[in-house]
Amino acid sequence: MANSAGTIDGLPKRALAIIFGVSIATALGNTGLISVLPAIGRSIGIPDFLVVAVFSLSAVLWAVASPFWAKASDRYGRKPLMMLGLGGFMVSMALCGVVVSAGLRHLAAPLVIFGFFLLARALFGLFGSASNPATQAYVADHTGPDQRTQSMAGLAGAFGLGTVIGPFLAPLFIFPVLGLAGPLFSFSVIAAAMLFVVWRYLPESRPAGDAAAAEALQAGEAKPKPMWRDSRVIPFLVFGFVVASCQTGQQQTLGFLIIDRVGLSPIAAQRPIAVAMAFGAVAGLLAQWGIIRMFEMTPRQLLRWGAATAAAGNLLVALSTDYSTVVAGYALASLGFGFARPGFTAGASLAVNARDQARVAGGIAAVNGINAVLAPAFVRLYEANHAAPFAVNMVLLLGLLIYAFANGPLRRADPQPATDAGASTIAGLEKSDEAG
Repeated sequence: MANSAGTIDGLPKRALAIIFGVSIATALGNTGLISVLPAIGRSIGIPDFLVVAVFSLSAVLWAVASPFWAKASDRYGRKPLMMLGLGGFMVSMALCGVVVSAGLRHLAAPLVIFGFFLLARALFGLFGSASNPATQAYVADHTGPDQRTQSMAGLAGAFGLGTVIGPFLAPLFIFPVLGLAGPLFSFSVIAAAMLFVVWRYLPESRPAGDAAAAEALQAGEAKPKPMWRDSRVIPFLVFGFVVASCQTGQQQTLGFLIIDRVGLSPIAAQRPIAVAMAFGAVAGLLAQWGIIRMFEMTPRQLLRWGAATAAAGNLLVALSTDYSTVVAGYALASLGFGFARPGFTAGASLAVNARDQARVAGGIAAVNGINAVLAPAFVRLYEANHAAPFAVNMVLLLGLLIYAFANGPLRRADPQPATDAGASTIAGLEKSDEAG
């Protein structure tokens, strides 16, 4: 809520708008690229599974680099890392546009074009990954535990808004001369504009964890465990990895499914693909900016409702025989993902104290990126059977639903202050669970 000082939960309104703008710019570029990628691949002659593999190297680099950038944001500040991320995104998109232009003009063999496309996209994974943990840590620095879930949902909603805009903008950017490369150049320009806004108008802030880290150092506390060994956070990262993998697998196969279902050329199918992705993004926004706030849902509720709803949506897509059912199922699944993603993000953030916020943000960014390496496997499944990727998603999500009820930290994922005493209490409860 806003207060007389012009802040929202401690975060200045202008800074909040800029943070949201960074998320929107990144999301509209990525989902815009996803929406035109099937058409690009089939126009150039790149096999479907290799088309989505363009994201694979980038995903690995994203996962490896995100924790490093998160730690760097503690040292150098959130703002410089956001600028680095936007700069990497801008350069990567521009180079991808150059490569796609060469491919559409058949200046090299399809596999050669694929190789350069892979490398150009890899720059985003290496440097573009800097902005995601920085934005999340910036929000965490300025929000209390009682408002963390809604704040993270709002940030996820900003990303969701970008996923609405991106697929709709992409066809508008298919210019006569540039063709399918037009959207990539356009998204690069948008990133450049956002980079200027961050540089000029976003105030830097001292990470909230700085004072806590200094006090811990003076008190002689042990060095924090790596995220993958921290029992407070691991369940949320596991949940997040599976959720992100399912959503990415669905998104990456959706375009191929619609092209094959409507029977249009790749370019002519851009409009129905954009409409389907927009319905999904609106459903995600409904969850993140509407239902979560209206019912003040806790991370525990979001994890459970998210997995169940996303599973139902994937079942509907798997059973679909027409375009309308595909869109309805995709929207229902997106509603579920709209619950689940802020659920595990806020849950992980609330599980630790102030000094660990950047480390958690880096871990979450890593699992949100590395899942893309599985996208080619989903497309291979699609080539074997059009319903198979969505049936696999349903099974995985039902498994997550059981996990959300069975795992101790996930069962207790409510917005309680994450103090050292609270962490000790959680650890004691985990030992009791193991003993039982």
